[in-house]
Amino acid sequence: MRSHTPNVSPNLRKAAMRFIVCFGFVSLFADMTYEGAHSAIGPFLQDLGATAAQVGIVAGLGEMVAASLRLFSGRFADRTRAYWLITTVGYALNLLVVPTLALAGSWKAAALLVVVERTGKSLRGPARDVLISEATEVVGHGWGFAVHSAFDQLGAVLGPLLIALSVARTHSFGPAFWWLAAPAAGAFVALLVARAVRPNKGAEKRPRTPTAQRVPAVFWTYVAAAGVLACGFIDFPLLAYHFQKTRLTDSATIPLLYAGAMGVNGLTALVFGRLFDRHGIAVLVPGILISLLTLPLGFLFGYWGAVASVVCWAVGLGSQDATLRAGIAQVVSMNKRGSAFGTFNAVYGVAWFLGSVAMGLLYDRSLFALVAFGVLFQIASALMFLRLRRPLADARAAS
Repeated sequence: MRSHTPNVSPNLRKAAMRFIVCFGFVSLFADMTYEGAHSAIGPFLQDLGATAAQVGIVAGLGEMVAASLRLFSGRFADRTRAYWLITTVGYALNLLVVPTLALAGSWKAAALLVVVERTGKSLRGPARDVLISEATEVVGHGWGFAVHSAFDQLGAVLGPLLIALSVARTHSFGPAFWWLAAPAAGAFVALLVARAVRPNKGAEKRPRTPTAQRVPAVFWTYVAAAGVLACGFIDFPLLAYHFQKTRLTDSATIPLLYAGAMGVNGLTALVFGRLFDRHGIAVLVPGILISLLTLPLGFLFGYWGAVASVVCWAVGLGSQDATLRAGIAQVVSMNKRGSAFGTFNAVYGVAWFLGSVAMGLLYDRSLFALVAFGVLFQIASALMFLRLRRPLADARAAS
């Protein structure tokens, strides 16, 4: 399937890309904040006394809460068209909470803050994706979301580097979270700039169109396939927990591995974004096949296996970042896109939670069972996405 973008003026195309880049800087600074924190959550919780199962539950619970709330925040965004207000409030909540992790005196307090941070992300996620998707209509959904994701991952490289520098100096994870207050402030400044340069300043006030009020039937199969993928996709905190527990790496190296993964993620997203605009959702399948190698490499081999597992994890995540949101934007109209993004993220997050809990519990019993669980779910999702190629093409042609 070959995708295409509408014939638009060069000025509009430049304006749309300028907006995507400006919003990319918002995500760059934001990701410096919460991805920097994410790189250290697993070892930080371990230092505070959490078990592997508790780390898996905390990581998965944060994603489940975030995902479940997106179902409602997406619908709320569609009804109110208050995309910018919802986006701003969501960024404010999760960016203010992350530095507070430095004050957590127990793993339960840290877990609560992790859940609150994920709540902020859930509020702004669907509204933000709608704003970006309108600009990607002009430049290509795959490429537009890939460019935005690349900025995401650049921030996700720099944030863990800040954490690694702090941990190397203090030999403690807690104080490192204070360093993340600076990029949090940068995200707010970038958000103001993005709003000033947006190409469709009256978008929130546009009248509703009576057509295309329902999402296509294929959307629900698409969401189910993404849920199966999420269930088998390992969360980095559990992977980092294993590295720390088995002494495969020292504490300061774990954020560096995560930073490297985010760099690979960003580059991979750009490649898969271009491929998506040419060939459709089938390009996700190679990304899934690479990502499933994370499990045997990370849990059954030594140091170099661990390094390779992080690379495979990053490639898989980058392929998802470039394609999953773009696939929704291709087949769902603007009128229902907030609800569609919210529903998609809700199912994805709940499935991620269930998979994280299962793998956390399996970790304490059998690493082979953990690996088999994740691999089987990812293979199943790859087969589902392959079968969706034709239905998605038909839905896009009909929209």
